[in-house]
Amino acid sequence: MSSDDTLDFPDLPRAELDRTLSALVDLAGQVRRTQGRLRALLRANRMVVAHLELPTVLQRIVETAVDLVDAQYGALGVLGADGTLEQLVQVGMSPEEVDAVGHLPVGVGLVGALTEEGRPIRLRHVAEDPRAAGFPAGHPPMESFLGVPIRVRGEVYGNLYLANQSSGEFSADDEQLIASLAGTAGFAIENARLFAETQRRQAWATASAEVTSALFTPQHDDMTPFIAARVLAATESARLSIAREGDPIRTFTATPDGGAEELPGVPSSPLVRHVLENRGPYLTDADEAALGPTMVLPLSASPYAPGAVVISRQSQATRFTAAELDMAADFAGRIDLAKQLAEARVNEQRMLLLEDRARIARDLHDHVIQQLFATGLELQATLPGLDTAAAEPVGRAVTTLDDTIARIRTVIFALSRSREDSPTIRDRVLAVVGELAHALPPSPQVAFAGPVDLVVTNEIADDVVAVTREALTNIVRHASAHNASLTLTAADGSVTVEVVDDGVGAAGAGRRSGLANLSARARRRRGTCAFESRPGETRLRWSVPAELPKGE
Repeated sequence: MSSDDTLDFPDLPRAELDRTLSALVDLAGQVRRTQGRLRALLRANRMVVAHLELPTVLQRIVETAVDLVDAQYGALGVLGADGTLEQLVQVGMSPEEVDAVGHLPVGVGLVGALTEEGRPIRLRHVAEDPRAAGFPAGHPPMESFLGVPIRVRGEVYGNLYLANQSSGEFSADDEQLIASLAGTAGFAIENARLFAETQRRQAWATASAEVTSALFTPQHDDMTPFIAARVLAATESARLSIAREGDPIRTFTATPDGGAEELPGVPSSPLVRHVLENRGPYLTDADEAALGPTMVLPLSASPYAPGAVVISRQSQATRFTAAELDMAADFAGRIDLAKQLAEARVNEQRMLLLEDRARIARDLHDHVIQQLFATGLELQATLPGLDTAAAEPVGRAVTTLDDTIARIRTVIFALSRSREDSPTIRDRVLAVVGELAHALPPSPQVAFAGPVDLVVTNEIADDVVAVTREALTNIVRHASAHNASLTLTAADGSVTVEVVDDGVGAAGAGRRSGLANLSARARRRRGTCAFESRPGETRLRWSVPAELPKGE
């Protein structure tokens, strides 16, 4: 074939073929890019659903969205029950830039528009949109914008914000990809929330079992710190305060080992007054102590005055949920139950003590006194048949037995009385002897004769106690005695206090420094005060009429 025989195509069909081949190449490129973005979307979906911890899921959603559409900035705003942002998870801003902004968006501008409209918003220039409200001071500049709502079970959980696409503008494909990712994110968030709710309920169930078991353990008295530690751990909180009208505020803080340390001197929060006035639980973003989310629960157990429990997390922590509020309300009731049980155990111990004292008193009365009395009668019956030399020591023994019986009866009376009763003159005199017992001679004798509890009351009882204290104090200071006795008698219309010791006696006027006051008390009641002292025997006898004379 000659050179003139070369194959040639007409110009017009060849141009059409070139255009077709070029279109095929472009289409193949678009298919490859689409396949790449679809594979990226699949990888992004797998990354989003790979975790169950909610904070990790939220962070991964933002990171994946930024990578998927090649954006510079990304954020996921979590909406609260009132429709405002309660949490913001961001990617792209440095810690310094975050600090410069200083607060969450307040829900105006594009942020508010996305929440209100509930559909994607895509802009080439943020500043050109009339809904834009500008950025706070310190916020980095942003041009292109893409916002997509994230729904969980049909309700808007939050919004995904992306800014500054690398090519200068987000495309319709970017919007579709992010919308698809948002759908997957909704399922991931719901699973994470269910997982977190299960963990919380498991923590509350464990804490409830521990508290219930401890409440019925007799070894525990004050269960409040134990319950506070369990509540702080279950709610991941930093501080718990218990405020009840009429009681001091009790505040506990969480310790690294999972316990609770009580902090004294913490004032009550005004939130407590709100709960007391409205009789219901209360949630707030922060309390007055610069802590974070706080819930306040009423204490309304019937035996006690109204009160409240204040539970606070650290600042910037997540808000309490309604489920946590319900679970914490159950523990608030257990705090009152713990107080009731503690007081019931104290009362039980007191009753056991009183029963034991009553048993000892019965044994002393039914056995010891009766045997001593019978022995005294037998000795007294032998006196007529004894000569004078033998009768004298027997008579002293009978007298000693009578004194011993009187002292035992005083002990029986003290054992038989409940400590909840108003103190009688016997109780008050014995209390004075008890106060000075460490300095008095061993086993000072105390005896009562006559209806002292009926006669010695009111102001006369105050004088008797003062006389008793002054007389015994003088023995401690001056007597150097080995034996001492005190007798209070109510007989023949008179009240008499007699104190005797075997000390060194009064030396000059040194022992009489307190006698002038005792004499004045006696004269005021038209009575007498006699003081006799010699080595080996000192006797003070203070006696007044049982009642003041008429006209006094």
